[in-house]
Amino acid sequence: MQCKRQRQIWMWLCAFFTLFLFICGCSETMSRPNILLILTDDQGWGDVSLHGNEILQTPNMDRIATEGARFDRFFVSPVCAPTRASLLTGRYHLSTGVHGVTRGRETMRAEEITIAEILQENGYATGIFGKWHNGAHYPNHPNGQGFDEFVGFCAGHWNNYFDTTLEHNGDEFESTGYIADVLTDAAVAFIEQNKNRPFFCYVPYNTPHTPFQVPDSYFATCKAKGLDDELACVYGMCENLDDNIGRLLNKLQDLGLTDNTIVIFTTDNGPNTERYNGNMRGRKGSPHEGGSRVPLFIRWPEHIKAGIVVEHIAAHIDILPTLIDLLDLPEPKTLPLDGISLAPLLDNPAIEWPDRKIYGHWGEAASIRTEQYRFIYRPGAMMLFDMLTDSGETRDIAREHPEITNALFREAAAWWAHARQLNAAYPPAIPVGYENQPLVVLPGHEALLDIKQENGIGYNDPNGWANDWITNWVDSTSYPFWWIDVIDEAEYDISIDYTCSEKNLGTEFKIFIGNQFIEGAITESFDPEPLPSPDRVPRKEVYEKVWKTVPVGQMTIPEGKHRLEIHAFAIPGDMAMDIKAVRIRKI
Repeated sequence: MQCKRQRQIWMWLCAFFTLFLFICGCSETMSRPNILLILTDDQGWGDVSLHGNEILQTPNMDRIATEGARFDRFFVSPVCAPTRASLLTGRYHLSTGVHGVTRGRETMRAEEITIAEILQENGYATGIFGKWHNGAHYPNHPNGQGFDEFVGFCAGHWNNYFDTTLEHNGDEFESTGYIADVLTDAAVAFIEQNKNRPFFCYVPYNTPHTPFQVPDSYFATCKAKGLDDELACVYGMCENLDDNIGRLLNKLQDLGLTDNTIVIFTTDNGPNTERYNGNMRGRKGSPHEGGSRVPLFIRWPEHIKAGIVVEHIAAHIDILPTLIDLLDLPEPKTLPLDGISLAPLLDNPAIEWPDRKIYGHWGEAASIRTEQYRFIYRPGAMMLFDMLTDSGETRDIAREHPEITNALFREAAAWWAHARQLNAAYPPAIPVGYENQPLVVLPGHEALLDIKQENGIGYNDPNGWANDWITNWVDSTSYPFWWIDVIDEAEYDISIDYTCSEKNLGTEFKIFIGNQFIEGAITESFDPEPLPSPDRVPRKEVYEKVWKTVPVGQMTIPEGKHRLEIHAFAIPGDMAMDIKAVRIRKI
């Protein structure tokens, strides 16, 4: 009897202790702050009124800075996908596999550990509402990189901003209204749904990136200031963004979450047009200061003093380690981080801080930024600028300081060589066969083109930007192909999204995967005009079109990497069909 009673007492103590630990864990999780991370697209340092722009009004962006901290020399990559990869992982983009903005080169390796994955493991609800641009195929998709909720799109840009097709966790839906408003609606709903638990709400807006589309009221307001159509649209998009950011801040206030939410605002690169940018040299895509210096505002009431200005250099790679530090999270298991925590500077911006080197890269240019210098390397040319005395980079002092120049060149060359070695096999093969994504769409712009005859096949735009397609297929010996990585041998249904004019009907083709093939033919014409686009100025991107899907057949595809090739062995008209995508659905 006594042993039985002792066992009962022991069981009660264990249950009580387990409950105590559970309550403590829940209490610790609940006490952790929320995170609202806002990223805009192609908005430069000068596109906020706080930075001296006398035309633009951005009171809500300014409010984040004045109620918190402002980093005066914060750097990102000169273009968007690399910045997003570094922001999410704390690593330079070349280390993550990202070395471009289209054709799969924007895809971040699935094994990269993102801030969303870290927070998810620590009890956070995680959501992304906007432009992903780090891989469209699971597990490189947002839902495979730590986000519970995804509303937006995966490509580098979108074709239309009004009443468009977006994605929710892999499923397409037709949105209603202006895209930035729709994304904000989704973010607000996510905040409301998770108000009683810690959340990470990532809002990577896709404006003011082109195409230049903005609601009439914003355009009219900016036109009334005497601006041309392009600038009126850019600034109109920025003011629309500011209003939507105001909606997010107001929702936090309405729910009583302001004091327990870290709000971060930044942008992904310099401005996408020639406009006010603080007299800096360069714009988007440039290795100069104007291509990568952007706003960074961080607000956390009662933890970060209002009005702090940090003048030390910092970068996108620092956001992840800073958040881990601010949240006091257990040290996460990540790949080697390149960034450092900025938390000490948020506590005391005058603290003694060591000099550091921030690396940059785009195209054939590499750069290094120190507290004093900006070094730029292009094949056959080196430049050095003293940023303390020449912030506009008007005078190259490389020849006057050969020791500094050569030392920075050696560091840039070593870093670049290492990074290029990491990306020798990229872009990656497209994963096929995951249960999480039974339908895989191989976009036309991600195809590689085997061109046997000059101009035998091409993209609609020579660069093959996002949303593009395969066209001008006049040579039957030339063909498109995609590398796929099948992770599960199974039966797959294959179809093609195409357009074809009446005069070009009759193309016969084969789809090869390994030593297997299925045959098809284009027997029905479908060649609609591009969809109307409310552009304020002519666009450089392709226009949106409606495509027809033709079933081709089924095939058992073995596990492993394969080339999926489409060969047109009969082209009776001027050219074969245009191809928007190949669809592979696991049966």
